[in-house]
Amino acid sequence: MISSIINKEKEMSHIQKLEELITQGVIPDIDARLDEIFEEIVDEKDASDEAKEEIEELREFKADLQDLLDEIQAGEVSEEEAEEIVADILEAQSGEGDEEE
Repeated sequence: MISSIINKEKEMSHIQKLEELITQGVIPDIDARLDEIFEEIVDEKDASDEAKEEIEELREFKADLQDLLDEIQAGEVSEEEAEEIVADILEAQSGEGDEEE
């Protein structure tokens, strides 16, 4: 009985971490970047093709993340999948600074 509880906690940990990472990290970062882009558009009174493309990509990515959250809520994401996605997100976040240099 205790071992099944411990295993359940371990199983939930990556899924919970993924959900938290998405809701408290990635989506707010996307929203902040979208706000920055819209502020730039207002300041310049025009949206460049690059800005339009970035907005579209960010919106699509955010929609994909929302779909993933829906799958998490429905119990459709395994512990292994969650662990891999968390690792991918963390790797992408650590590489963001490299692109700007």
